[in-house]
Amino acid sequence: MGDRLKDRIAVVTGAGRGIGRGIAIALAQEGAKVVVNDFGGKTDGFSEASTLPADEVVKEIRNLGGTALANYDSVASPEGGDNIINTAVNSFGKIDILVNNAGNNKPRMIFNMTPGEWDAVMKVHLYGAFYCTRPAAALMRQYRWGRIINISSGSAWMGIFGGTNYSAAKAGLFGFTRGCALELARYNITVNCIGPGAATRLSMERAEGVKSRGKEEYTLEGASEMSTSEVQACYHPDDCAPIVVYLATEAAANINGYWFNTRGGEISLNCTPSPIKSIFKQGRWALDELLEIMPTTLAAGLEKPKVP
Repeated sequence: MGDRLKDRIAVVTGAGRGIGRGIAIALAQEGAKVVVNDFGGKTDGFSEASTLPADEVVKEIRNLGGTALANYDSVASPEGGDNIINTAVNSFGKIDILVNNAGNNKPRMIFNMTPGEWDAVMKVHLYGAFYCTRPAAALMRQYRWGRIINISSGSAWMGIFGGTNYSAAKAGLFGFTRGCALELARYNITVNCIGPGAATRLSMERAEGVKSRGKEEYTLEGASEMSTSEVQACYHPDDCAPIVVYLATEAAANINGYWFNTRGGEISLNCTPSPIKSIFKQGRWALDELLEIMPTTLAAGLEKPKVP
């Protein structure tokens, strides 16, 4: 056990399995007291709630000599978000670190997707981050210290076959990260975003669903040529934890509003969207001008998105 996060209080949502579990354990191993939040249900995020996943992670942390307790609220409501943060404050006295990791999956092609399926994913990924961050940030502001890490996905930029709701929610998390980083910086609170490449319950279920329709899932690079066990070994969910713990430490006080990718042993800092090339003229462009100039300038070499 380390002490780089000694006396820090952390909340990790969706920590009963996968990426969240690894993060919760890693934070505890550095001395943080951890609230392990997990609704415990199926991958839709709303059905068959269970206390078992969160309880098992709490047991693991305690067996390692750490301090943790469980919370079973859903992040998909304001009341749930408040209860999750209040669990930390009522039990440990404060909240220093928040990892918004809870996620769900409602895959459907856009022309078949129902408003309910769209809303269900937005509620957990995007609204859930808001519902937990709002009360946490209010308290961190009083303490003049805080670390918020949002777990997004590479699908925010690449898109994902049969998952427009998921991609949109994860892209929204980065905008949410940037806005919060600007607003909270003056209070010594940093807000950053992680895009993990990991073989989780959600990603593996989605990949199997796509394969069953005769397609190939391509969000994990090279995964289509691997067996399930090979994918799980190369893209282990725990590989995301070290960078999250680092961003939660005092050493990362100067890192605010950034996106990091993780994949196996690789960690990368991604740039924010910026112009690749530009064209200029005096005044407004006319359509005829764009029809003539675009193929040899901005649109030159652009390819259609890859179809899995």
